[in-house]
Amino acid sequence: MTIKTALLLAAALAPLSAHAQGVPEAQRSAMLAAIDKHAPELESTAKTIWGWSEVGYQENKSSALLQARLKKAGFAVTPGVAGMPTAFVASFKQGSGPVIGILAEYDALPGLAQTTAPTKTAIPGKAAGHGCGHNLFGAASVEAAIAIREWMIANKVQGELRVYGSPAEEGGSGKVYLVRAGLFDDVSAVLHWHPGDANGVSTGKSMANISGKFRFHGISAHAAASPDKGRSALDGVEVMDVAVNFMREHIPSSTRIHNIITAGGEAPNVVPDFAESYYYVRNVDPAIVRDVWARVVKAAEGSAMATGTTVDNEITGGVYSMLASETLAKVMTRNLDAVGGEQWTPQEIAWATELQKTLPTQKPLDSVRQTSSRERGPDGGGSTDVSDISWTVPTIGLNAATWVPGTPAHSWQAVAASGSSIGIKGAAVAAKTLALTAADLFLSPETLAAAKAELDKARGPAFRYDALLGKRAPALDYRKPTPAWEGTAKSN
Repeated sequence: MTIKTALLLAAALAPLSAHAQGVPEAQRSAMLAAIDKHAPELESTAKTIWGWSEVGYQENKSSALLQARLKKAGFAVTPGVAGMPTAFVASFKQGSGPVIGILAEYDALPGLAQTTAPTKTAIPGKAAGHGCGHNLFGAASVEAAIAIREWMIANKVQGELRVYGSPAEEGGSGKVYLVRAGLFDDVSAVLHWHPGDANGVSTGKSMANISGKFRFHGISAHAAASPDKGRSALDGVEVMDVAVNFMREHIPSSTRIHNIITAGGEAPNVVPDFAESYYYVRNVDPAIVRDVWARVVKAAEGSAMATGTTVDNEITGGVYSMLASETLAKVMTRNLDAVGGEQWTPQEIAWATELQKTLPTQKPLDSVRQTSSRERGPDGGGSTDVSDISWTVPTIGLNAATWVPGTPAHSWQAVAASGSSIGIKGAAVAAKTLALTAADLFLSPETLAAAKAELDKARGPAFRYDALLGKRAPALDYRKPTPAWEGTAKSN
């Protein structure tokens, strides 16, 4: 445990001020009971979205289901915000007071279709799966919001509660467009959560990133009869990959660069006139990400020159590193500890034991019942578009144990657990923690003011938000393959 974490835990366990203790125990119990009462709805919503497994900006049914649930519960819902058809904002307002936002995600990942079996069992004909558990994320956030609304009405609490339906977190940077559209400008605090293999409130940094597609255009020809007449777009992609690989030695060591080839031709005996590579550049420091990305672009341009092709690139995503609020973390940690961890049945333990045999890292199964604050690793781990919100509004989130301990994100094991009763139980822990934390913040203007002051100090007086993806419109087709005819058209 680091000194920073120890101090955070100590502060979290310290007594609340008299004002912050404004949520009576009876009201807290009522909120928890409300979430338990709506457990069937949480399970139904989460499993339905798990079954659909819609990828970024294509989550039409998933978004509509969450909107319908919120409308039925009395929220005013505005769909299609910030130029994204599957984004929405749901609001409940009662008088004047703080504005508390809760995030909901619901996009799946390509290539991870898996049943709920504890062994690798693909679903034939299915192209995607919830390898990051966003089916649970969206369902639990919505049920938390419904419980908060009921509490606000019953106790005449003043303020506004919003649920932000956030599409395309996986590479599409949906929340960046919400920030850029000013939809968080009047928000006092934002709460979120994420599925994981342990419970905890995280205050460390994530990695900033820029992602995008490099499209090479060449000239088709018969690969045997007249190869001299052709210029291979695939050669451009492959030379670029070599150039970037040599560049890795000369960039900051904590930087991550990864890519896939998304198009490379249709037949070996045809010189391909179109090829595409999809790249990510990550580092905790957004400035380093910008610099390295510019060098990757230069590598692409040089590769086009070397192969007699042309290249264009499109930035499809870009996010900041996380700037979590330690002030809010104290409140959330206290509530997570009060909720406690999950209790598994013997059947669930047997299922988890079987799945754990497939994992590279073994952890005690009872670790899911533990709660603690934790920091991300020094290199930040993954990336999230929640980060952009965290630079504009005080933001905090938790991880809830929805997977078997040791499960990596973006794996078939995560898909299986996200559709299981284990996943549902972890999501309920998250919903309860979000609800209690929001209630505390509605009744504690001192905490909200302290969180705002902390954010202002961390950003510095000269900070101005500038999205890493620039001024582009949402990349609504980033999960769709680029048609081969587009490459042919551009090369003529």
